[in-house]
Amino acid sequence: MAPDTNPLRGIPLLEDLPPLEGKRVLVRADFNVPLHIGVRGQATVADDFRIAAALPTLRYLLDEGAEVTAASHLGRPAGAPDPRWQMDPVRERLEALCPGVALMDNLRFDPGEKANDPAFVQRLITGYDAYVDEAFGAAHRKHASIVGPPEFLPSAAGRRFAKEIEVLGGLLSAPGRPFVAVVGGAKVADKLEVLKVLATKVDTLIVGGGMAFTFLAAQGHHIGNSLCDETQLEDCRALLESGVRILLPTDTRALEPGGTFGPPSEGVGPRGSVKVIEGDLPDGWTGLDIGPDTAAEFATAIAHAGTVLWNGPLGAFEDGRFADGTRVVAQAVADCPGFSVVGGGDSASALEELGLCDKVGYLSTGGGASLSFIETEGHLPGIDALRQAPNAPRE
Repeated sequence: MAPDTNPLRGIPLLEDLPPLEGKRVLVRADFNVPLHIGVRGQATVADDFRIAAALPTLRYLLDEGAEVTAASHLGRPAGAPDPRWQMDPVRERLEALCPGVALMDNLRFDPGEKANDPAFVQRLITGYDAYVDEAFGAAHRKHASIVGPPEFLPSAAGRRFAKEIEVLGGLLSAPGRPFVAVVGGAKVADKLEVLKVLATKVDTLIVGGGMAFTFLAAQGHHIGNSLCDETQLEDCRALLESGVRILLPTDTRALEPGGTFGPPSEGVGPRGSVKVIEGDLPDGWTGLDIGPDTAAEFATAIAHAGTVLWNGPLGAFEDGRFADGTRVVAQAVADCPGFSVVGGGDSASALEELGLCDKVGYLSTGGGASLSFIETEGHLPGIDALRQAPNAPRE
């Protein structure tokens, strides 16, 4: 299905809500933020990017005279209250940034959230006059708080939610050329479908991270002990033969047999020697980052892009020995003269670590959701639900 040239068509915006003076508005936010646990076990918000992203919407609603309550999930509680995922530190930070906005308990403390239980939806919306979705990072989930309220309440996309749709929709319909996509991460199965869609949109597709080794194996390369999903070899081979220009690693920063990798734990760092290997990897060696020649080739392709999309690290960057590839790509994306879009998650963390967040054109609040948006060409449960709201624009 061809993407709509106006990705916001049919989606109600804040201005499409009825008058809000004295009304109660429920805002589904994405405050699933990283927490820092202090020496006394006190949790504080380690990165408030997602909270700050919701502020224009929250302040608009307050300025319109609404009584505003936000709702969000945090972490992965198993459908029951869990002290590790109480909203208290988030509530404290929200109060500092936007006084006057209430915050519910963690939505996922109730099993009805993930199960999309109609009874939970009714409990959630009772007493509210309108609903706003400002949780793009959860828009690919068919959860109660995402798809339920627009069935019953006047609804709208929040400012950031609408911007996500506008930017990502533009990538699908009218990107500046050449369009270069950089996709990393560990598991090829998680991203193969979006790679297939991107292959029909981009001029160059750059594949890195652990999933690159399945592509290399599909080409007949020896990849040592590197990550490989043999069930995806045929699909990877077909994509390589699709005609799109695909760049894969030509050299690899690899760990010797028996070595360990990852962040330091309890003061003991990972062990094993590391070396850059050209071409095929010897038996027992594990590729964990792109090598310097590959990083330079990727950076050159990015430097000439009219549009660049980056989602996913290029190596196991949580271990400093395997972070160079991601750093080089992050710097190249930041320096790119074209329009750059970076997915959330680890890519955003790399930019933050390097102080480059303000150097990219657009930093998405949703890593998985942004890829799902591209894979489905804009048809996410949260977006489709808004288009069915009682106040949605009709043509």
